[in-house]
Parts: sequence; structure tokens; C-alpha cells
Amino acid sequence: MMWFLARKAGALVATVAVASLVIFGALYLAPGDPASLLAGGHQPNPAALAEIRARYHLDEPFLAQYWHWLSGLLSGNPGDSMVLKEPVTSLIGARLANTALLVAYAALLILIVGVAAGIVAGVAGRAVDGALTVTTTVLMAAPAFVAAILLIWIFATKLSWFPVYGSGTGFWDRIHHLTLPALALSGGYLAYVSRITRTEVRAELAADHVAAARVRGLPRRTVLRRHVLRNAAPPILAVSGVTVAGLFAGTAVAEQAFGVSGLGSLLVQSAARQDLVVVQALSLLLVTVFVVVNTLVDVTNAVLDPRLLKGSAP
Repeated sequence: MMWFLARKAGALVATVAVASLVIFGALYLAPGDPASLLAGGHQPNPAALAEIRARYHLDEPFLAQYWHWLSGLLSGNPGDSMVLKEPVTSLIGARLANTALLVAYAALLILIVGVAAGIVAGVAGRAVDGALTVTTTVLMAAPAFVAAILLIWIFATKLSWFPVYGSGTGFWDRIHHLTLPALALSGGYLAYVSRITRTEVRAELAADHVAAARVRGLPRRTVLRRHVLRNAAPPILAVSGVTVAGLFAGTAVAEQAFGVSGLGSLLVQSAARQDLVVVQALSLLLVTVFVVVNTLVDVTNAVLDPRLLKGSAP
């Protein structure tokens, strides 16, 4: 187990390190000159341009700029926003709670509703299975921004059940404001997890050990709990972990559509303003969260199924 954890930790660090280089390199090569944008006008003052480039190390070679950025991140100081003139840590800290709550809300919908719908589709008859299959197909086909428009039109404009815009104040008001964004964000992922759960449950129901349990006269509920769901849990957990990790990247669409003040909307706004310092820090943060969640899922799967540890021994 220790070797497995060490291998996963090493892979996590290596992935984040490569991602940091890719993110910095991609934004370094992106068209446009942030210094000219900050200096303003079509013919900015050369002295002002030189001062801005020196302040943000834009006049140094690529590797030197990368090292300045990376060392700042490692010391907990990713720098100040080039446009807002505020520390990046303050900008992220002010919006982190809204994004974390939105992701947690959407993750609960995916894990509870998605897995439950998949189990029902797997054990129920053709009519229920067909209805759930059609529903999940529609959800998977609808992009988040289309779902957001429909949800706003039905539940905010027509029925006035939920607010159209904003993040709310206080826990329950935030839940009220984040309900529609969470539904828009989780729809496609929920349908995907439901499909995977249905497939795994169907496969276990057709397995020999389940048939043997039925022959022994075990109640249907016991067979389902002990012999079907227990064996189907690892792949469902793995897929659910990946989808939950992907929610952080998907928040950009939902937060922008519903005016939620979170990390996703901050990333979109910063990219539009060419605020590279904020974009770099947020991009690496989202990648790191994705990799950490995936690593935790792998470790959880190894705990549930120790056979996965056999192939990781030195």
C-alpha cells in the first residue's frame, strides 16, 4: 500500500509540474501583448511599455519568466492581477466558497440521482428502463449553456421559483441561487453516471455468482445489496470521481450564464481582459484539483479492491 501511495503521489506531482509548463507555455505563445493592453491606446508610450514589461518580467526569456512564476506559486504568492491590481490569492479566495458550494451541490446530484437512476434502470422492467434511457440521452445531448437557457426560461422567468442572477448571501440563500446552475452543470454528467451504473448493474445481475445466490434462496434485496452493488461499486466510483473532478472545469459556463461570482466566471473574465497572471494561476489550480480528486478516487478504489495493489509492487 505504501508503494502504491508513493507511486500515486509521484505521478500527481509530475502531472502538475508538466501541466504548469504547458499552461505557462500556451499563454506565453498566445497572440497579443499584455503590456500594450495595460499601457492603453494604439501607440503606447515606450517608457510606460518598458516599465510594465520590467515589472511583470515580460522582457525576460521564457524560462526566466516561468521560473519567476513557478517560484511565486511555490511560495504562496502567485502575484497581482495585471488589470485589477489586486493579489491573485485575494481574488481566488473571495470566489472559492461559491465555486466549492456549486461543485458540491452538483456532485451530490450526480452521485445520488445519477447512481439511483442507474440502479432503477438496471433492475426495473422495460418501460422504466426505456423512460430513463430517453431522459439520460436528452441530458447527455444538451450542452450546459443550452440547459442553462432552458432552466432560466422555465424556472426563473415563467415560474419565478428561482433567481436568474447572482450568488446569494448566507447558506440557504446561496443554495437557492445555485440550484439552477447546479442543475445545468450536473445534467450531462448525471446522465453519464446513470448509464454506467445501469450497465454495471446489468452485468452483475447476469453473473454466475448472482445466479448462485438466487438459487440459494437469498431475498432479492440481499442479492442486490451484497452481490450486485458491492461488485459494481468500484467502476461506478471511478467514473463518478472523474466526472466530479471535471465539474471544476465546467463551472465556467454555469457561473457565467447565471452570474455566479466564482472561479469559473473569474477565469472567463480574466481571459477576456488578457489578465495572464490570474488565468495562469486559475488554470493550474483547476488542473491540480482535477488530478488530486482522481488520485483520491484511485486510492479509494484500491482500498475497496486490494487486487489493484498487486500490479503496483516494486
